[in-house]
Amino acid sequence: MNIIERSPKVTARIAGLIYVVVFGLGIFSLFSRNAVGYAAAMISGLFYIAVTILFYFIFKPTGPKVSFVAAVLSLAGIVIGPLSLLIKPLAMISPLVFFGCYCSLVGYLILRSIFLPKFLGVLLIFAALGWFTFVKPSFALSLAPYVFLPGIIGEGMLTLWLVLFGVNEQRWKDQSSQTAFNAS
Repeated sequence: MNIIERSPKVTARIAGLIYVVVFGLGIFSLFSRNAVGYAAAMISGLFYIAVTILFYFIFKPTGPKVSFVAAVLSLAGIVIGPLSLLIKPLAMISPLVFFGCYCSLVGYLILRSIFLPKFLGVLLIFAALGWFTFVKPSFALSLAPYVFLPGIIGEGMLTLWLVLFGVNEQRWKDQSSQTAFNAS
């Protein structure tokens, strides 16, 4: 039995706390366009890897394949940012588009889950809409700073919920058991 199966509520709260760090460093890096801001963005990315991995396990009972695809998209978004500094064609791709895909899939998983409130899934899909505007970065940046509001609201509410409440542990275990039963 792994740690998430022992205590999904604690795991979700840890994910929420790490997400708080991601938020803080990410916001700082947006306003600090220097070496310190760049370092904050890199550290934020490392913490977001942890959030991605924890979310994969948290949402795996809701849809293992969708949770895996979401994690891969998130990791791709995390990697594209720094790689775009070295590989010029990647600079044409905004990592935020990958986070839009990630948020929409996690929102979908929340809507399918029985262990988190549905409104969080709706808010995460709302967050994805903001990130999808970065398909055309010049358009998205013309909407700044308002383009960041859907993400702050959607991801912020999910983060707050996870820190304060985690997940409904019994319902998570019920859904996990059902998923394991259906897989066998």
